Order: sequence, then C-alpha cells, then structure tokens
Amino acid sequence: MATQLKPSIECTKEEWQARLDLAACYRIFDHLGWSESIYNHISLKVPGEEDTFLINPFGLLYDEVTASNLVKIDVEGNNVGPSQYMVNKAGFTQHAYFHKHLGERAQAICHVHTTATMAVCSHEDGLMPTNFYACNFQDQIGYHDFEGVTVREEEGERLVENLGKNSILMLRNHGPVVMDKTIQGMFLKMWALQRACEIQVATIGMGKPQLVPQDVVDVHQRDLSVMQSQGGAGMFDFEAWKRRVDKIDNSWRK
Repeated sequence: MATQLKPSIECTKEEWQARLDLAACYRIFDHLGWSESIYNHISLKVPGEEDTFLINPFGLLYDEVTASNLVKIDVEGNNVGPSQYMVNKAGFTQHAYFHKHLGERAQAICHVHTTATMAVCSHEDGLMPTNFYACNFQDQIGYHDFEGVTVREEEGERLVENLGKNSILMLRNHGPVVMDKTIQGMFLKMWALQRACEIQVATIGMGKPQLVPQDVVDVHQRDLSVMQSQGGAGMFDFEAWKRRVDKIDNSWRK
C-alpha cells in the first residue's frame, strides 16, 4: 500500500483525491506510451464545484505531472487556482466544449495522438470489427472530419453533433477523444480502444481482415456489459495500473 501524502496545496479532500487520480492517470498514460511530448490533455472535473477542471501544466512532460502542480481552470480554460503554471488553452478548446455541454457524460476526458489510434482515425473505414476489442465499440463511436488544428470554439458545436450519444469521437486524420463520467471508466475505454486499433493496424498489414458479423457483435456487447459491471467500470484496472506506476515512481502523489 502506497503512502498517502497529505495535500501540499489548500483544497478539499475530494479535490485532492481527484488530483491524485488525475496525476496517476498522466503517469499511467506515459508508462503505456500514450503521451505526446508536452501536448495533448487529460482533464477531470473538480468534485463539488461548478465548471472547474484539472488539467496538466503546459510545458511539462507527463512524467513530471503531480497532484499539486495540476492546474485548476474554468470552462474557458482560465487559471482559477493557485498554480504558477499556464495551460495550453488552444488544446483545451475541444475539452471545454464537451465539459460545458455534456455535463456528467464528460466528467473525465482524454485526447491522444498514439500511432495506432491516429492510423485508424486516418483510415477510410475507421474502426472495423476485426477483433475482440473493436467489437466493444461498434456503433458506439462518432466521427468528425478534420478541420485543422482544433482551436476555434465554433467547431465545438459540430464536435458535439458528431459525437451524438456516444462517448468516443474519432477526429478524422487526427486522433480520438474519449470521455466518461469517471476517470476510471475513461481509462478503461481508452485502454480497450488502443488495443483495438493496434490489432486492426496489424491485421490490415497482413492483408484482407476477417470481419465479425453484426449479430455476433450484438451478443458480444450484451455479454460485455455484464462482465464490465463486475469490474467496477474500470476501477480494478485503474487501481492496478496505479500500483504499477507507484512501483516505478510515486512522485505523482506530491
């Protein structure tokens, strides 16, 4: 059991727990190779507060993120906390719109540029039912055509429209946005999506893929929902990876 460090900044215990979880998530992403230099984001709503979120300090690598140096921002990306760091407001544009308009559906959001997910976002057919993990997401993903760097707020309306009722939006020629009402659920979706894309890229590289029929996909998704309820909606997965990064470096707890 890792030592629980006391908050090094003034905040509620609920906010401190959110900071710990988000800092751990950045370290997990980095460990899994999902970071992108100092770019991309994982954002998390501050519990008990209206329209405030935690995000990584701009200029730090993911393995430099800690619970105390996370930046608290409002829905417009303005620093509203005690942090000395700035945030990449341009990169937060899409996150801000989702947080603002989707409420509980988008309490935790990540956007990545992993090679496998970007490759699938750049493929004409998107994510196909070529493997076990890909079947998790069939008919549960939105797609948004590339419009350049996502820095214009007016694009937000189209992002939400293309997301629809889903919790994953594949930005064509760019990368995925994954969201959930909890950081644990978001992480599990991202992990499964990454595996699905990795396997699809490898399969297509071998030639013509064998696709899973829709009736089998339907059965798979039905049974999967039962299995996921036993795993605490990603809680077991997230806690397991927190233990892994703790063994490597527990400075994220500071």
